[in-house]
Amino acid sequence: MFIDFVKIRVSAGNGGSGCMSFRREKYIDKGGPDGGDGGRGASIILKANKSLHTLRDYTYRREYKAKRGQHGMGSDCHGKKASDIVLEVPIGTIVKDVGRDEILVDFTEDNQTFVVAKGGRGGKGNARYTTPTHQSPREWEVGLPGEKRELELELKSIADIGFVGFPNAGKSTLLSRLSKARPKIANYPFTTLAPNLGIVPYKDFFSFIVADIPGLIEGAHEGKGLGHQFLRHVERTRALAYILDITSDDPADELKTLQNELKQYSPALAVKPMVVVLNKTDIAGDEIDLGLAPEIKIIKISAVTGENVEQLKDEFFRLIKKAQELEENFE
Repeated sequence: MFIDFVKIRVSAGNGGSGCMSFRREKYIDKGGPDGGDGGRGASIILKANKSLHTLRDYTYRREYKAKRGQHGMGSDCHGKKASDIVLEVPIGTIVKDVGRDEILVDFTEDNQTFVVAKGGRGGKGNARYTTPTHQSPREWEVGLPGEKRELELELKSIADIGFVGFPNAGKSTLLSRLSKARPKIANYPFTTLAPNLGIVPYKDFFSFIVADIPGLIEGAHEGKGLGHQFLRHVERTRALAYILDITSDDPADELKTLQNELKQYSPALAVKPMVVVLNKTDIAGDEIDLGLAPEIKIIKISAVTGENVEQLKDEFFRLIKKAQELEENFE
């Protein structure tokens, strides 16, 4: 089961209260103030972990509460700070504060951390209030409350190349041909219900990541067929590979439909570097006119036999370099 959107509540720990105390020892009947400060409450921290690929764990537990700091004590003993809570999420997770409708952090690197709820500061003990004219202070502070938030966690896959196509176009077969990923493959639509990532080795020790996005259908931008859940993963790819089944009734019309769905969902998707891949040439002729502009590359392959797959890798590498140049120019 693939989970890519959850809501959770986090509550950081309150600070410990300061202490009001005076030194009392044998032969010292009027010692000075010695109340210690309270300890800081525990914070809640999110941390990216490249080994995670789903938000599933957060469906079982939706609320996280951190411990308060220890109260201050006499003899100038300060309260101990509570231990922070670290929650791990997959790379590609976007965290949003629901109350303020604000994106807090976008996790793009392994071990990246962000404090989503800060623990409350500990209160001052009465020893802090001593002055030359105020030798026996009885003032002390209550610890401050920790932050509380309701968060939305949304996972979007990060890949160099995203496979886009209708169900049963052969995307999963191509992924297994290019990489060591082993997605479920069957001869019926909607075999893939979650994005699958694969690392593709290339020349000179280079490698890149491809993502098999679950098959789209017409109306996906309106949420049909879990369209929104699938399209959000396309947003995080550098370039697109439109995978078309050459044996279908009208591959040209399918390509137009796919491009329209992506454009309707996000205009930015329409300008990503792209290649059109005609698959299943092993069982059908490859003579077909898609009516595309000359600058758009079309590669005819068979994911089953491996025909022209090496040529496709070369094109993927070219698209990635082009995407990198566009990113640098944008910055």
